Amino acid sequence: MSSEGLLRWVAACGRGAVLLPAASLLLAGLSWLPVGAAADGLPLSTPSSASGSASAQVIFGADTVVAEVARTPDERAQGLMYREELAEDAGMLFIFPESSVRGFWMQNTYIPLDIAFLDASFRVVDIQQMEPLTTEQHTARAPFMYALEVNQGWFEAHGIGVGAVAEVVFFGG
Repeated sequence: MSSEGLLRWVAACGRGAVLLPAASLLLAGLSWLPVGAAADGLPLSTPSSASGSASAQVIFGADTVVAEVARTPDERAQGLMYREELAEDAGMLFIFPESSVRGFWMQNTYIPLDIAFLDASFRVVDIQQMEPLTTEQHTARAPFMYALEVNQGWFEAHGIGVGAVAEVVFFGG
């Protein structure tokens, strides 16, 4: 799916969609996508998750993360806050309307996390470890359009580093 197609999908899915509570608070204030864009031609006919929320498979070769998708300002702000656990190969994929350098923090987030910042081509531009319940800002070293949060140590355990490219398959919404 092209970046333009993905942005149309994000805007179309944003209408009334609710995600389960999720990961870090975003520190940067941005202009966000307007909702109401047409979703014609986008692969939304696949089954949605049990909550009716959008989800994605983020695939790095033989390794896959099943991720909740945070695409609205409220969903991105909530992130994985107040979660007490996260399944081994689960995470949250944050989608932004444009590439930029932004920061995340871990206030009210109980789980130690890794965050990978991905550019518009889903190439990892930075990975950082984040400790729970801190307000330390984790700012990407390069502009990014997507951020993937997973359990701390996941990227290292799977040999995924800067330069790796993910394939992303979106469901539901």
